[in-house]
Amino acid sequence: MFGKVLIAIAIVAMPHLVKAQPVTVDDATVSKIIEIASKDNQVMNHLDILTGRFGGRLIGSGAYDDAAAWMIDQYRRWGVQARLEEAGEVPVGFNRGPWWGRLHAGGDGIELHFATPSYTSGTHGVQRGHVMSEPKSQADFDRNKHKLKGAWVLLDGNRGGFALDKTAKGDSVRAVIKAKNDSISKENTRLGNEAWENGTYNDFKPTPLEKAPGLFYKEMVDAGVLGFVMSASLPIRALYDRALVNDSTTNFYNLPTQPEILLDEHQFSKIEQMVKDKRDIQLEFDIRNHFRLGPVKYHSVVAEIPGTEFPDEYVIISGHLDAFDVATGAVDCGTGIGPMMEAARLLAAAGAKPKRTIRFVAFAGEEFGLLGAQAYVKAHENELPRISMLFNRDGGPTPAVGMRVPQAMVDDIKESSKYVPMINKDYPWEVAVAEPRVKPTSTGGTDASVFALHGVPTYGFFDRDFKGYGFEYGEIWHTENDILNKEIPEYQEHTAVVTAVVALGVANLDHLLSREGMYKDAEKEPLKEKKDKKKDKKKK
Repeated sequence: MFGKVLIAIAIVAMPHLVKAQPVTVDDATVSKIIEIASKDNQVMNHLDILTGRFGGRLIGSGAYDDAAAWMIDQYRRWGVQARLEEAGEVPVGFNRGPWWGRLHAGGDGIELHFATPSYTSGTHGVQRGHVMSEPKSQADFDRNKHKLKGAWVLLDGNRGGFALDKTAKGDSVRAVIKAKNDSISKENTRLGNEAWENGTYNDFKPTPLEKAPGLFYKEMVDAGVLGFVMSASLPIRALYDRALVNDSTTNFYNLPTQPEILLDEHQFSKIEQMVKDKRDIQLEFDIRNHFRLGPVKYHSVVAEIPGTEFPDEYVIISGHLDAFDVATGAVDCGTGIGPMMEAARLLAAAGAKPKRTIRFVAFAGEEFGLLGAQAYVKAHENELPRISMLFNRDGGPTPAVGMRVPQAMVDDIKESSKYVPMINKDYPWEVAVAEPRVKPTSTGGTDASVFALHGVPTYGFFDRDFKGYGFEYGEIWHTENDILNKEIPEYQEHTAVVTAVVALGVANLDHLLSREGMYKDAEKEPLKEKKDKKKDKKKK
């Protein structure tokens, strides 16, 4: 039996704040969890394997499938039941290999800084060619049609990391712009000729043509271009070809064949100026993007420690396993997967026997539209009323420092988290009241929102960079910077232990957490708000 330890910590008063009280660890399982974690916290080891051996993990990729298999193996080695749950399929798969590129200007070769959206074509070996700006009118295209063959084409605009819109809808949008530009071009020609005849050509200012990336995409492909280059803000964000993945007609034999390159905006600007200056330059790329024969099924990873008294009631700890592959998905969503796995290991190693089932879910396809969470909710619809709390983590590598829950949950969360101050006295812990919120009518930006839509408590932890590591989420969000170096090990280690201890506490309550006060009562809306709604209806 582990000895009792008494530690008192003070929490600065906050509105609706429940202050942490001196606590004694008189729970043998919790004592063991804390002891094991203090000597051998393995959360960063999990993350090192996840990011270093598998890397980016898009659904449809070999990396995703391998990472899911590894998770299953780890859980089983720890004595935790685990399985794969099919969540859907993509029409083709995609694996990203290495890539490099150079600018050749005279005798100099300059390394290029770039990426490509996922589910886009690689090069056909090493490809080198001259550089052109994209045509903006039919006359411009006709004038340069032959020259386009073998060229790398600089496109206008910034797609924010997404691939070009090559759908029929995209074609129709481009057709409107092309027609408009043709009219502008013809009028510019007419006015330019008049100005020349009148001797005022030096003062003539043509109307600029409208810009849109890939206006003549299909025509340029038919003309034989090597590929397309777009300007990308830094750090480079590389997403995917959403339309291709979502198109039911996509198959291995009708895929795009030209690369779409997202080039460092500073290098793009310099190359664009060189083209304007008629410099003799060439670009050379080797991009190893590889498609997989589809359809390719993807799965969520589900593991659990069964409940001893209420096995059909649940506390869920979750994150999403998939991650964009321009980097290694260390933060998005390694910060969910790492602490979840370590919490499972700690609970198993401590011999936890929770009253309720503690389930660990690594969702698939969050980045492609919360696909795994939606499949899970559909498959487990009858269980939703019996989920006491969903602890979903999908944010920065900052530590869990408290919870904000409805008033009806406060006492239970206070009881469930009473041992948290024992984990590390340097870390704060706050339990505050969350005011009722509007019941969601659509999903949001995380897997938790899918559950919230069905009334499942999804309050989880709030976190804070209280030591001042200066992490900024925008720096890594779907960018080349989402790598292991951006993790904050001590924060992740602490969060893993907090997750294990609090989830166990909630699972061991004598009852499910109350859902009272989660949402605003529509019948108690302010009178003025109701009147405004009636007026709006009458107007309609």
